[in-house]
Amino acid sequence: MEKNARIYVAGHTGMVGSAIVRKLEVEGYQNLILRTRKELNLFDQTSVRKFFIDGKPEYVFDTAARVGGINANNTFRAQFIYENLQIQNNIIQGAYEFGVKKLLFLGSSCIYPRNATQPMKEEYLLTGELEPTNEPYALAKIAGIKMCESYYQQYGCQFFSLMPTNAYGSNDNYDLETSHVLPALIRKIHEAKLNDAKEVTVWGTGNALREFIYVDDIASATVFVMGCDFPSLYGAGLVHLNIGTGNEITVSELAKLICGIVGFSGELVFDESMPDGTPRKLLDVSRINDLGWQHSVSLKEGIKATYNWYINNYQQPDASLEKDSIILS
Repeated sequence: MEKNARIYVAGHTGMVGSAIVRKLEVEGYQNLILRTRKELNLFDQTSVRKFFIDGKPEYVFDTAARVGGINANNTFRAQFIYENLQIQNNIIQGAYEFGVKKLLFLGSSCIYPRNATQPMKEEYLLTGELEPTNEPYALAKIAGIKMCESYYQQYGCQFFSLMPTNAYGSNDNYDLETSHVLPALIRKIHEAKLNDAKEVTVWGTGNALREFIYVDDIASATVFVMGCDFPSLYGAGLVHLNIGTGNEITVSELAKLICGIVGFSGELVFDESMPDGTPRKLLDVSRINDLGWQHSVSLKEGIKATYNWYINNYQQPDASLEKDSIILS
């Protein structure tokens, strides 16, 4: 990308979007086009088309989405499929209509079958049944991948997709009903420490295995891949690339690691009445590693940085806004 290029980061107030903005600014890209949810309604096609006409973005990073943890995915099933389809359909179609040079669509590792062979390669997409608790969200993200691929095949658009593993870092969602496991554990364990609690309850058995990537590493990967030749990636048989670390940890081990960082010495109690979700989700990241990108932040370093951000910046959202706290736009 040219340093003076007009770059639109959709979802720039969210965790991943804000990290991409930071990365672009550090790299010297100053002509960033940013719109809050109040300034641009991504659910409305007319508003999105007007934005592309007026804003004339040349490059698009599409990170805007309704996201949440296992409870939110399973509870707000209709919203997760409808709203994510609306957002990505409007952005991708707008990018095509108004001649965007390149678009990068961000998805999630939950696109892969529940019982996929580990680690999960890109070609495992659509080879088995999805995890039921997040199926609506996964289907929306799969549609986004196939949309980018189809627009490339039919129109020659340089639209491509990235699938990051579980992200964490600054500007995350810490609401206990809608957040992902790592930020939820940080908040629970921190509050237990403040309250001199004897124990912390962790959802599930603690046996599920998860891979985590620090959000600044995701930002680094997105800027790196935006510099790649998308036709060459498609020519190599890829329709998306995995982003991850190649390392995994059980939820139980993760909770113990966070306890050590936070300084909580109480007991961990596992609530087995709550679902574990997919038993294991480890991405094969050999393709992006072969292209020249590697993650740089270890899990322990990343959690320390995230916890520091949490204690210095987090404010519990107004209860009336809880439903909207998982909108990244």
